[in-house]
Amino acid sequence: MPANTKLKIVSRANILIGGDPIPALDSSTAEAIVGETMYEDIVRDALTGMRWRFATMQEEIVTSGAEPLARWGREYEIPGACLMIHAITVSDNPIKYDVYNEYVYCNAQSSDTVIMDYTFRPDEAKWPPYFTLAVEFLLAGVMAVSIARDSQLASMMEQKSQQQLYKARRFDSQQQTTRKLNTSEFLTQRLS
Repeated sequence: MPANTKLKIVSRANILIGGDPIPALDSSTAEAIVGETMYEDIVRDALTGMRWRFATMQEEIVTSGAEPLARWGREYEIPGACLMIHAITVSDNPIKYDVYNEYVYCNAQSSDTVIMDYTFRPDEAKWPPYFTLAVEFLLAGVMAVSIARDSQLASMMEQKSQQQLYKARRFDSQQQTTRKLNTSEFLTQRLS
């Protein structure tokens, strides 16, 4: 099966609302204009709506060289591919941080290796089918309003997209080792 592309995803979204396949996104048709205009916002919103395993990256971040004015000891540059930060760790231990513009402020030491876990925007060819379908339904909902001008169809696409996102979250969460619930605190409290 050929890899996903932006054009294929937008075209399939248009088919979901009863339209024809879109030959190119640079044409002046309403479908191409809406698809081209709304696509990236919808994708980025869907990616930041959950910590998707397929779109999570870990990277060592480097200090910017500047000193924060107050409250924090170090300023680190946020990688350009970062859409949302999930954690900052030193020696596998999460540390407190704050985001200021394109920098992360924290109290890491100069000798520490600082690691950031974050969501990035993967290429469409790398998307799993469950996420691709969710984006298609989300885009179809927007197209139903702006192209078909059919609020009932838009509502149906919204429901379908929410169902697909729920299913996608469930599938995606299976891509890591199952975490064990630490019950020792509960037992300590109960027995005291």
